[in-house]
Amino acid sequence: MRFPIYRPRRLRQSEGFRRMVRETTVEASDFIFPMFVTHGRGVRLEIASMPGVCRLSRELAAQEAKEVAALGIPAVLLFGIPERKDETGSSALEPHGVVQEAIRAIKDAVPDLVVVTDVCIDEYTSHGHCGVVRDGKILNDPTLEILAAMAVSHARAGADLVAPSDMMDGRVKAIREALDREGFTDLPIMAYAAKYASCFYGPFREAADCAPKFGDRRSYQMDPPNAREALREVALDIEEGADLIMVKPALPYLDVIARVREAFDYPIAAYNVSGEYAMIKAAGRLGWLDEERAMMEALVAIRRAGADLILTYFAKDAARLLQR
Repeated sequence: MRFPIYRPRRLRQSEGFRRMVRETTVEASDFIFPMFVTHGRGVRLEIASMPGVCRLSRELAAQEAKEVAALGIPAVLLFGIPERKDETGSSALEPHGVVQEAIRAIKDAVPDLVVVTDVCIDEYTSHGHCGVVRDGKILNDPTLEILAAMAVSHARAGADLVAPSDMMDGRVKAIREALDREGFTDLPIMAYAAKYASCFYGPFREAADCAPKFGDRRSYQMDPPNAREALREVALDIEEGADLIMVKPALPYLDVIARVREAFDYPIAAYNVSGEYAMIKAAGRLGWLDEERAMMEALVAIRRAGADLILTYFAKDAARLLQR
């Protein structure tokens, strides 16, 4: 019986061959590292469900940003945990708010690092929702003015890129118009375009102290069974002025990333969210998985699906591994 002329194993027999024909690569330059910043000084509080991830006061966030840059990671994404919360998230707009001060500290410490800011009021509201609440209902249009003002406040503090994650209809247009009106025409927007109502955000809500006090977020975040709808959401955000678009979460929605990649010639980011991180970390600590291999396999899968950028809490660990 004759063997076929083509034997795929020929090019798998050594690491040298495997590297030569590798179709998908992951580099530190593909990562954006999410960070949680809080008020005070000397604050470093590890998040129990996210080993290795901490809430940091601004001067420690600046130190961490230096480490991130030294590893070749080009950007950080800031989430704020404020000292004060109210019904409308008014502390999100303060010129010297927790994120605004962290932006300044990081840009002073690492001027070339790209500082991305989350534009959403859930961390700042007493009810934990991403929009203005009236009679138990999350209101879309009254929220847009707050989001636009928040984005402008971040821009004034020195943010390089704003990332609205609220999933209110029309928020990209409202933010783009506000930024342009205030002279920030060159500041880009990375829209959480296809953000699903996912259980994989659980550890993040502990980290950011933003779990809803009533109900859930299914009236504004996407329904997990829907994929075609994601393409409509992406198209809307591009039409409204988004410069980059994002799919969130990443691993349970690789098919959505692939569909978006096929349909749109725009930079695509994918968020490897807290629950995805926590699962691999927990399984690694229990000895059920090889943590390093699982981490890299997950990141490769996200890139292979079509993402140009990956927001991941693994960014530092993966960058160190890639330097070996």
